[in-house]
Amino acid sequence: MTVRALTIAGSDSGGGAGIQADLKAFAARGVYGMSAVTALTAQNTKGVFGIHQAPAEFVRLQIDTVMEDIGADAWKTGMLANAGIIKAVARAAREWEVEKLVVDPVMVAKSGDPLLPLQACRVLIDELLPLTLILTPNLDEAGVLAQTVVETREQMEQAAEAVHILGPRYVVIKGGHWTAAGRSAGTAAVPSQALDVLYDGRSHTWLSSPWIDTVNTHGTGCTFASALAAELAKNQPVEQAVRIAKDYLTAGLQSGAHRRIGKGHGPPEHFPATV
Repeated sequence: MTVRALTIAGSDSGGGAGIQADLKAFAARGVYGMSAVTALTAQNTKGVFGIHQAPAEFVRLQIDTVMEDIGADAWKTGMLANAGIIKAVARAAREWEVEKLVVDPVMVAKSGDPLLPLQACRVLIDELLPLTLILTPNLDEAGVLAQTVVETREQMEQAAEAVHILGPRYVVIKGGHWTAAGRSAGTAAVPSQALDVLYDGRSHTWLSSPWIDTVNTHGTGCTFASALAAELAKNQPVEQAVRIAKDYLTAGLQSGAHRRIGKGHGPPEHFPATV
């Protein structure tokens, strides 16, 4: 039987993040991908220059239209744009009884452009996180959700615990952003590994991979979360799915480290030969 995954996210006209990255990752992991578009962005490797949000009822119509015909073995959410869309997605997840929901709490683009109003974060916490199987924040997003600064390994563990209380069954805090920032600043204490932490409500599991020196990091969060959703759709256990997704992203960063797509932060290679 064909394995299916649905992404509910924004469109990146530059092709490196959002719906475009999600569908590429689904395909690379051998999963049939479908999409519900929450917003159109005028975006390239240098920044986000415009956002046109879809009506919440139309986002819901896309979801229902896909689910009543094709169905999905896992859902992944990315840019949800506003409180109304978050509420619509949460209602749909409840009514379709989605068990494998990966939430990438997209709040800020790689360029620093905001993608989710702060007031919508409360709705995300109240409506969507209790339905979430795995939440995949980066350090900045974890800090917003946990209302704390996240800069060290200890703070990553503490933030994972605080965010877990909000509802998701598992939390993966991605530390690659911190590692890259530290390396760029020449911080000697920063390790040579990209470190993430997985928390299941009982214990912390640390995952490491080589830190790749590249500017081509646009859409890495989308790519990781989509690969994770794809592996869950294939019935991989959670920890194994996280490890596979991390290995896939690392291979993509290595393969795409030196290519030039655009003049800013290019994307990783979504179809690396090694994974």
